[in-house]
Amino acid sequence: MAGEVAFKGKGQALRLGIQQELGGGPLTIFGEAAQKHDLSIREVTAGVLTKLAEEFPNLEFRQRTSLSKKEINEKLRSFDPRLGQALFVESASIRPDGGITEVMDRHGNWRIVLVGESKHQGNDVEKILAGVLQGKNKDQDFMAAGNAIERMHKNVLELRNYMLDEKHFPYVVFLQGSNFATESFEVTRPDGRVVKVVHDSGMLNRIDRVTASSLSREINQNYCENIIVKAGDFDHRFQIASLYCKAAPWKAGEMAEMMLDVARTSLKVIDGDLDTNQA
Repeated sequence: MAGEVAFKGKGQALRLGIQQELGGGPLTIFGEAAQKHDLSIREVTAGVLTKLAEEFPNLEFRQRTSLSKKEINEKLRSFDPRLGQALFVESASIRPDGGITEVMDRHGNWRIVLVGESKHQGNDVEKILAGVLQGKNKDQDFMAAGNAIERMHKNVLELRNYMLDEKHFPYVVFLQGSNFATESFEVTRPDGRVVKVVHDSGMLNRIDRVTASSLSREINQNYCENIIVKAGDFDHRFQIASLYCKAAPWKAGEMAEMMLDVARTSLKVIDGDLDTNQA
């Protein structure tokens, strides 16, 4: 039911388990490995987990690779029997590439404190630097942006369903590539020609395609703690994904600091359900 559990434990034992599985890289993302671009999001979230184990040595954490649709539906049915009824593929699941990090509360329940994803879309800068022209006739500096990134909405929606009873939503997505530029800049080709990457070009920018997951709140912010919004006669609790966007690749240390901030926010929100001598 829990999916494949990659790591589980407390304190130093958990840190050692991660080191044995992945080597020393994740343990140094807040130090010597902070500037690296080549660590996977899984390694970075594992590094965040080691930091949590260090800061909260008496709390038990686990990190799993997936959350099954069956488990999501069971949670929905616990809210209302009309929900969580449709399931056609027994093995259906979501698999965020940064895994799902959870903590055990005082009631013996696993509570999600961090979900991380990293997506790249738009290789225009790399192509320009290499002097490669694009398009059908190989005569363009830019390739029209695709829609693949929109698939991330499914994972966000499924986690929202699963966390309807929570006051936090620790979903973090790192978006990088020319389709996620937040400011315009220039790139020089090998032949000396300067090409301007325009951040608000409809051909390139795809940030507006993903901000439905954040109710169009400002990007590059921690929105882990849910907000209450009054609409007409109704009060709504909104679960908002934290979207971090830029054209250049995210460094391991940058991602780690932001995800650690979100995980700490989660623990603060659910502090009342954690033993006081553990938080």
